[in-house]
Amino acid sequence: MNIQWYPGHMTKAKRAMQEDLKLVDLVIEITDARVPLSGRNPDLFAMAKDKSRVVIFNKADLADPARTKRWMERFSEEGLYCMAMDARNGEGKKQIQAVIAQATKEKTERDRKRGILNRPVRAMVAGIPNSGKSTFINTMAGKASAKTGNKPGVTRGNQWIRLNKQLELLDTPGILWPKFEDSQVGLKLALIGSIKDDILNVTELSWELIRFLQREYPKALPERYGLEEATEKKPEVLLSDIAVARNCLKKGGEADTDRAAALVLEDFRSGRLGRITLESVSEA
Repeated sequence: MNIQWYPGHMTKAKRAMQEDLKLVDLVIEITDARVPLSGRNPDLFAMAKDKSRVVIFNKADLADPARTKRWMERFSEEGLYCMAMDARNGEGKKQIQAVIAQATKEKTERDRKRGILNRPVRAMVAGIPNSGKSTFINTMAGKASAKTGNKPGVTRGNQWIRLNKQLELLDTPGILWPKFEDSQVGLKLALIGSIKDDILNVTELSWELIRFLQREYPKALPERYGLEEATEKKPEVLLSDIAVARNCLKKGGEADTDRAAALVLEDFRSGRLGRITLESVSEA
């Protein structure tokens, strides 16, 4: 599948981010732990090259912990400050302030030498659509300060949220980049829900997921749907088996593979298929 999605509002959002970067000391980049590499916008690398950066592996509760650990080691080797968390339940919240303090240590020291004391760190929270930026901010703030939703495109404008005397956060819209040079990137972003399902062939998308699970997590589908292990079956056939197992049937008893496809994707996105990461450091 060759998936491309770059709606017009993202161009405007990107220009706004470029201007706002002049106002901040730090960029907190939220990436989905299930796609640690594909979930990072290369345009942001260029725009924020002169800023300190913290990378938050969000939704870590849904990701393969062994792969998350390896990816964090990889990014740390590149000089990035990293930590994993689940922004929905606040797991990892207490460690964030310490990581931010470490990432802005040089800035704080420069301020101190200039006689500037107690100026809050201003941080931009950035990431691709549906990565959990607003949920992260609300968890940090302890209240609903930013709009959230389990779909891309909820945040459209920038919002400043003051957490305390030490830290202010700028919420920004999720943006992608104009073209995915690697078709696998678009596929992975579609699987985690960062691209609207409305523009996708959900059944074909589910085949791609099934193919990946057969190769990388062969027990996930059999354990979830009560099937025999079938790594050699074609994804189309396996999807029909899932439809029957979950009673996704049309009139006459025919397997409703469209319904089954939506079910498989939702089970993956919600973690009901287990903790799964779509890319490994060795592949990168």
